[in-house]
Amino acid sequence: MAKIRIKWIKSDIGYSRDQKRTVKALGFHKLNDVVEKEDTPAVRGMINKINHLLIVEEK
Repeated sequence: MAKIRIKWIKSDIGYSRDQKRTVKALGFHKLNDVVEKEDTPAVRGMINKINHLLIVEEK
């Protein structure tokens, strides 16, 4: 399956608790972290929920 590279570029301060939990569920620890995930519907759903905080690159 394809991989996706995701970068966290905007702070989650001021956003709802469920959006903050989504950031942590994707595996981010601090701002400007980059993670690689499998391109699954579950991961795509999490990305869509917080797309205003992320940059996504398809590999």
